[in-house]
Amino acid sequence: MALPVLSSSAVKFRRVLAHFPQELSLAFAYGSGGFRQAGASAEHGETNMLDFVFAVDDVVTWHMMNLLKNRSHYSFLKFFGPKKISTIQRYGAGIYYNTLVPCNGRMIKYGVISTDALIEDLLHWKTLYVAGRLQKPVKILAQNENSKLQAALVSNLKSAVTAAFLMLPESFSEEDLYLQIAGLSYSGDFRMIIGEDKSKVQNIVKPNIAHFQKLYSTILQDCPQVVYKHHLGRLEASIDKSPEGQFTQLMALPKTLQQKITALVNPPGKNRDVEEILLQVAHDPDCGFVVHQGISGIVRSSSIVQSAKTILTAGVKKSVTYSLKKLYKMTKGGLKKTS
Repeated sequence: MALPVLSSSAVKFRRVLAHFPQELSLAFAYGSGGFRQAGASAEHGETNMLDFVFAVDDVVTWHMMNLLKNRSHYSFLKFFGPKKISTIQRYGAGIYYNTLVPCNGRMIKYGVISTDALIEDLLHWKTLYVAGRLQKPVKILAQNENSKLQAALVSNLKSAVTAAFLMLPESFSEEDLYLQIAGLSYSGDFRMIIGEDKSKVQNIVKPNIAHFQKLYSTILQDCPQVVYKHHLGRLEASIDKSPEGQFTQLMALPKTLQQKITALVNPPGKNRDVEEILLQVAHDPDCGFVVHQGISGIVRSSSIVQSAKTILTAGVKKSVTYSLKKLYKMTKGGLKKTS
């Protein structure tokens, strides 16, 4: 099965990619600079910072080459060399961001993650940081023939659908499904309390329904619980909310999420296996809430460490500037809702 993600030949993205070492297993653009969000004008999209993620097989070598080409992108950490940068990268979500970088007349932010760390996040939701971004429409700019990565990308989308099914009622609309999926990686993120527009998830989904359909249509068509009427652009879902149906879905969730759910439900001192605990959760009327709490636990810990790491990777001045931009966007979004 081919990965149903969006590709783009947009010149502005290709030109940015040309500034970096080309040893990439995956490169994609995401965020408001690539996809229009509700409440933003077309002109605003042309001035927003462009966000990128680069997955690389050899992190130390890639940073060494990038330091030769783009030394000014790095904070004071550049003086410690590529090995130290790669060590710091492993903390938090396993991604190293250079932010507020001028490139081709635009400001960009780019994160570097190892291919192995990306695959682990996609398969097991270890941090849900990059996996969460890939649950939403992105613009794929480069992708090699790594079959393990390809399979992990598809697995991540399937897991997102399964988790959403557990948290949604028995019947729901297609938009409800995409809102639930888009919100997964924001559950528990402290930046949603201070630093992000509270309407962010709706702003992502509503103008981009067609992109979500393209991303998830193949998976939904293969799902026995969903009648996906592609020609009408909608789905009719009837999710099995019986304990047996929920248990099957819980057993299909990524490993880290199963472990988080187990830790939430299992009383201290009791050594029960994961299957036994998930069977108990499947019978719980609040099963969906428990799943949501498990996801929040994953996102909360990784987002806190990753944000703290920004002070090192971006430097104090850029960190403050970036945080103020986020606060401005959050305040602006709040004012729009009250007006």
